[in-house]
Amino acid sequence: MGVSTGGEIVSLLTFISNGFQSAVQVYIAQLAGKKEHEKIRDTIGTAMTFLLLTSGVFTLLALVFCRDLLGLLNTPPEAWEQAYGYMVITALGLPFIFGYNAVCGILCGMGESKRPLEFITVAAVSNIALDILFVAVLKQGAAGTAWATVIAQGFAFLVSLLFLYRKREQMGFAPCARQTFGCGGASPAGRMQVYFGIQRQHLKVLLKLGIPLAIQSAFIHVSQIYCAARVNEYGLVLSAVNSVGNRIVRLANILTTSMNAGTSAMIGQSLGAGKHDRVKRIVYTALFVGAAIGFVNTLMAILIPEQIFAIFSSDPEVIRYGVTYMRISIITFILSSIYGPFGGVVTGSGYSRLNFIIGMLDGVILRIGISLFLADIAGMGVYGYFYGNALARLAPLCIASAYFFSGKWKTRKLLSER
Repeated sequence: MGVSTGGEIVSLLTFISNGFQSAVQVYIAQLAGKKEHEKIRDTIGTAMTFLLLTSGVFTLLALVFCRDLLGLLNTPPEAWEQAYGYMVITALGLPFIFGYNAVCGILCGMGESKRPLEFITVAAVSNIALDILFVAVLKQGAAGTAWATVIAQGFAFLVSLLFLYRKREQMGFAPCARQTFGCGGASPAGRMQVYFGIQRQHLKVLLKLGIPLAIQSAFIHVSQIYCAARVNEYGLVLSAVNSVGNRIVRLANILTTSMNAGTSAMIGQSLGAGKHDRVKRIVYTALFVGAAIGFVNTLMAILIPEQIFAIFSSDPEVIRYGVTYMRISIITFILSSIYGPFGGVVTGSGYSRLNFIIGMLDGVILRIGISLFLADIAGMGVYGYFYGNALARLAPLCIASAYFFSGKWKTRKLLSER
């Protein structure tokens, strides 16, 4: 319980980082489609510098306001100390998360999608091994879990950064700082290089696209935190059910979330190259794959819900309520599997305003609105929050699919042309 509650705020900041990762990915993908190599090199330096600086600010804020934030979450007294320790330690790993996401956004935008998967796989295996060491062997509890997570994140960032350095000839990346923020200078060989530094024109594009994406992610996660805080009022058992259930849904939706990221990069490159027919093929292929993933998740929720919850909790009451949670989550699995490709069109075309609207609908109007209506007015209690969380993706799916079928994405200017 301490791990789940203590990780909520850091998870929020991670989702904000993911929003800027998507912005970096889409902008570079469109530039790659147009073969704007010099702009790509300049964007790399701007993105790396900005995200690392931003992570430092967020780390400081998380450490200063840690206790206040845990109070807002209605953290149960039994879990307070573990939650506090976990949040402080994981906040120290934010620069690794932001740095890793920046590198992954760069690589995916350039079409190098295989490497980020390898990096995160290595990090996941390392995290498991370190969890066993710190928790099972050294008996460090929640603090051990936190240190295992931070070390694994740092390792993933280091490996991804080394890979980017090895590819510096293709990307023009030079890991050194300039005395002033601005353009990279010409190397003796005449090849333009990128330095850690910020170029205003590229930062402006990243902010214009990244802020709505980050707000979209923040709205969704803040609404989940709000609902989690309300669920916490129902007691430790239901609080644990919600925490474990959210973790299971996130794990189950990793592939569908990745479909959104992957399609947005491919669509960005296709739009940059002016190949609209390829966009349609990407969407329909992703829909087929997403439907298969959603079917598997649904089947598991129907056939083995107890076994899935038992992986994360041995409490019989938590597992009993968890069966109902998994049944309700079938709605989430279906909506998420369909939304990914259509959401990828919105993101890949750089339609930041529509992403903002989708975030508002998903995070504030639907998730919180439906939850409060079902829980308090319809008298469903805690189950109202479970259903509200599951139904939140309905309106964004309708909007994103309508945008795709309208064909308006074909007429939008590229990010570099605005």
